[in-house]
Amino acid sequence: MNSPEDAPTERRPAVRELLREPDFLRLWLVGGFANAMRWLELLASSLFAFEVTGSALAVTGIVAARQLPQLVFGAFAGAVSEAVDRKLIVMLALLVPATVSTVLATLATTGHLALWHIALGNLVAGTMWATEMSTRRRMVGEAAGPHRIVPAIALDSATGAATRMIGPLLGGFAFQWLGMQGAYTLTALVQFAGAFAMAGLVHHQVTRRLALARIPTDIADGLRFARTKPLILLVFGVTVVTNAFAFSYQGLVAPLGVAEFHVSPGLVGLLAAGEPLGALLGGALIAAGVLRMDRRLMFAGGASLFMVMLLVVALSPSYWLALAVLIIGGFGTAGFGNMQSTLMLTEAPVEMRSRLMGIVTVGIGTGPLGVLAAGAIAAELGPRGAVFGMASLGLLATLTLVLALRRR
Repeated sequence: MNSPEDAPTERRPAVRELLREPDFLRLWLVGGFANAMRWLELLASSLFAFEVTGSALAVTGIVAARQLPQLVFGAFAGAVSEAVDRKLIVMLALLVPATVSTVLATLATTGHLALWHIALGNLVAGTMWATEMSTRRRMVGEAAGPHRIVPAIALDSATGAATRMIGPLLGGFAFQWLGMQGAYTLTALVQFAGAFAMAGLVHHQVTRRLALARIPTDIADGLRFARTKPLILLVFGVTVVTNAFAFSYQGLVAPLGVAEFHVSPGLVGLLAAGEPLGALLGGALIAAGVLRMDRRLMFAGGASLFMVMLLVVALSPSYWLALAVLIIGGFGTAGFGNMQSTLMLTEAPVEMRSRLMGIVTVGIGTGPLGVLAAGAIAAELGPRGAVFGMASLGLLATLTLVLALRRR
């Protein structure tokens, strides 16, 4: 039996082996580039909405339109991906948003782009984004193999954090220097290239016949199984709380940066990149085996650390202090994000993984409801008051969940 000291040494070669696997490498790179473009569009559209309306509520509405489909279609996408070719689903999830971006870039170039065009585009593209967790993320685990799931998910999660950092940075500067037409042209080109790259993927999948009438029964079966596993229930519960109450701050980054800290769009992008930067650093340490602790503690404790840091951000007198604190909070989201997928892929039987991951996507999809709630609070108390209030409620809910499920 290997000693704990041996584990980091073993983990590093595992990451190098993964990067030598052509299918894993393709899935990893396509996911990274596509997600960066999604976050670029999200920040650029937020800045456009705030510039046009001056309303934090309008900004949160635009953000919610991109994320709401995860709540509505997440479980459905998980059940479908057990029957339909997952490679085809991922390709469509790239081609459809790329087409949407092309249309919006054309409208911006001709001077006809309106806020409702962006809202509708976000809704359509977000519907395809709802397949990410149950389809591409599952394929990443399958391409890695069962013995390398932990480093594979850690690497993919760290890359996801990098895209949440790079995307907003590019979005802020693209909006400032290129305008909306340049931002959408860039995202369209990258996503079309990703779909082309996915065409060469070799993916062997055991499928079953797609029976749309059975999908509600499949989802119900997944929920019944989850009720017998307190750890899976913990994943569902903390996912809902963190996305609804903590990540709602993302919809207020533009109002915080412009109205509270009085910085340029480029620095707003940097503020949005703070938490993902911390998550990238933390995820890299997890992938390398440097950070090791009980998976449940890393999951729930990471979410709690993030919410505490949001409280400090809301009280911060300085832009640079808020940025530094968000970077620290990112170490918490690294633990939360890594263990969210790892716990599901290791605790759930193979035949239920996609539908359970789809239910996790539904939990992630509660984020837009939190974003809208934060926008409504910001209209009365300002962006700082909204961030503080939502993070406080999230901390209380997380503690309640942990104590309740620990008794079980």
